[in-house]
Amino acid sequence: MIQPPSEEPVLDIHLTPWDLRLISTDYIQKGILLPKPPAGVAGEHLIDALASSFARALARFYPFAGRLAVEQHDGGKTIAVLLRCTGEGAEFIHAAAPGVTVADITGSLRIPPVVRAFFSLNHVLDADAAADAESPPLPVLSAQVTELADGVFIGMSLNHSVGDGTAFWEFFNTWSEIHRGGEMASMARPAPLVQRFFLDACPVPVRMPFGELRHIVRRFERPTVEEGFFTFSAASIRKLKARANGEIMSAATVSSLQAVLAHLWRAVSRARRLPPGKETSYTLVIGCRGRVDGVPAQGYMGNAVAFGKASCTAGEILDKGLGWTAWQLNRVVASFDEGSVEEWLDRWTREPDFFYVGNLSSGGDSLTTGSSPRFDVFGNDFGWGKPVAVRSGAGNKIDGKAMVFEGPERGGSMSLHCPGRAGEASRR
Repeated sequence: MIQPPSEEPVLDIHLTPWDLRLISTDYIQKGILLPKPPAGVAGEHLIDALASSFARALARFYPFAGRLAVEQHDGGKTIAVLLRCTGEGAEFIHAAAPGVTVADITGSLRIPPVVRAFFSLNHVLDADAAADAESPPLPVLSAQVTELADGVFIGMSLNHSVGDGTAFWEFFNTWSEIHRGGEMASMARPAPLVQRFFLDACPVPVRMPFGELRHIVRRFERPTVEEGFFTFSAASIRKLKARANGEIMSAATVSSLQAVLAHLWRAVSRARRLPPGKETSYTLVIGCRGRVDGVPAQGYMGNAVAFGKASCTAGEILDKGLGWTAWQLNRVVASFDEGSVEEWLDRWTREPDFFYVGNLSSGGDSLTTGSSPRFDVFGNDFGWGKPVAVRSGAGNKIDGKAMVFEGPERGGSMSLHCPGRAGEASRR
């Protein structure tokens, strides 16, 4: 257990509706594959150095060294969940897989199951991190460094009710910068903002109408999925974007990401042989940083995302083309309204609803995309070379969910990590 080197006063951070909605999801699990470090850097020296830089990164993100706590209110009729900044520490694991090579991980479109072993806290729900009568609280952040035959994999698991993908990669970027260039290397980044955003009318803490946290949690049978990893070159994306915009002939411009996701949506509908009249949908995650008044564009550590959905029939997206399909996604993003988000935040405090991973299982007629190509993945050079690849863990893996990442090629490449029903990965 790694503790931040500087002591901070115990601080309670009350969680927002954005945070609490995710209390029954899996931890965020993402990691990078690095080349083999030089001989003088490898071994225990490497592990000790990584643990030291990890601790210094925790000093800037000290809430990640805390624990989830549950308070009962109203005579046991309601509960509040908070992040208590106790400084107890984040988990740091050293593992070895000498029989696994970099090529084993990157040499195929299919992701080998061993990648899941590069992450800790697999299939742990966010709510599981809070203490109960039978177990102590779990860390909200865990890092695992796995030494391979010819490389190193660094995987992290972050409690999703504590932070979203932006906060996750901000910590990762800070850790790599400190390790590569020392403490001052990360000072150019905005200091993390630990306090949460609440509407003026929102009660703090948010009290949920449950007697115990376990009453919120839903568990489901984990489906067997095969995972594929696809990279679109910058040139391919430019062609998709130009084609999509050429087809719609609109004053608005379809983005590169919208063009790629429209291509995926059409390809999945075709591969799944969805009937023309079958309704299909695509859910997008829309970042609220800098879009909602009071939520800063940089440095905000909590969750700050809204969800938008485009729906139509399979026949429409296959017959009307790439441009029309991309335009449906474009309209969802363009319709993002700050007022509607604030209305949802206000309503949630009275009528809470929760995001359950099991609800994403759709039989192939719906897609969801998480993560973002804007996250700085390949800038995580720990001092001996930039990452070779990025992969994700077992968390939140369900048929129909695709994770998008920055691609390894400069100039706009993107990668998609796509789990699908077992036996369908070879469909074209």
